[in-house]
Amino acid sequence: MTVRADLNISLDGYATTTDQTPENPFGLDWGRLVDAYVSTRTFRERVLHDESGEGTTGVDDRYAQAYFAEVGAEIMGAGMFGLHNYPDDADWRGWWGDEPPFRVPVFVLTHSERPKIEMAGGTTFEFLSATPAEVLARAQDAAGGKDVRIGGGATVVRDFLKAGLIDQLHVAITPILLGRGIRLWEDLRELESGRTVTSEVAESGIIHVTFRRE
Repeated sequence: MTVRADLNISLDGYATTTDQTPENPFGLDWGRLVDAYVSTRTFRERVLHDESGEGTTGVDDRYAQAYFAEVGAEIMGAGMFGLHNYPDDADWRGWWGDEPPFRVPVFVLTHSERPKIEMAGGTTFEFLSATPAEVLARAQDAAGGKDVRIGGGATVVRDFLKAGLIDQLHVAITPILLGRGIRLWEDLRELESGRTVTSEVAESGIIHVTFRRE
C-alpha cells in the first residue's frame, strides 16, 4: 500500500490560480495550468465520460492512467469537493457530477461534518474533521490493501507532506509562470532528501517529476 499524491503546478511552484471571476469561476489560468492533463484520453473517458476515444496519448496520458490505477481510497479537502461554494446547502453533492471519477471511498477534510453521500459508480463521500494521520488511518482501512491517494488541493497535500505521510509525490510542471496563489513548496525545504527523484518530459512540454521515498 502506497500513499501518493499528484498535482499540476506551474514552473514557479503554484498549484492554485487567483484569476477567477463570477463569469469564469475557474479562471483562464486554471485552464492553462491543467490543459495537458484534461486533454488526455484517460481524463476525457474517466472524468467527462467521453467514450469517443478522442484525446491525447503518450506520456501525459500514461501519467493520467497511473493517477487512477490501484487506488482504494481518496482523501481531499473541502475545496476540492466544492464544499466552500455551498457551505450551508445540505443538498449539495459536490461538483464532480452524478458519477464522480473516483469509484472508491473518498474522505473529505472539513470543519463542518455532514452525512455521508453515496454516488453512482461506487464513489462515496465521507466528511471528517480530523488530523492528517487520523484520516489516513481511516482511508487505509477502507482501501482494502490498495493505495491511498491524497487528491488535493495544494494545502492538503502540503500538510500531508509536512507530516511525512506521503510515500510518492508526482508533480506535472506546466511551463508557465503564475506568480501568485498557493505555492506547493513552502516549508518543504529538502523534501528530496531520502527520496529517489525522477523526471520525464512529455510531448506537450510538461515536466513530470516524481519523488519516491527510499
